[in-house]
Amino acid sequence: MRTPREIKEEIARLTERRSEVLHLLSEGFTTELSDEHQELEERIAGLWDEHRHARVAHRFGDRDRIIERARHEERLSRAA
Repeated sequence: MRTPREIKEEIARLTERRSEVLHLLSEGFTTELSDEHQELEERIAGLWDEHRHARVAHRFGDRDRIIERARHEERLSRAA
């Protein structure tokens, strides 16, 4: 898994490219630029999701281990 910092760097790079594409689109519409803009939007949204996931994992640990611990604690509380 990548670190939140690595993900933010990629977001910054793609955001810069998105800005360039929007500027080019303002000068004249092309299907290629429009498609690239849509791909950039989707990729950036995915990276923000990955960033949130990475921050949580960094702060609280692996999701599967958290679930495993919660289930274990639940079993203990039911047994008591």
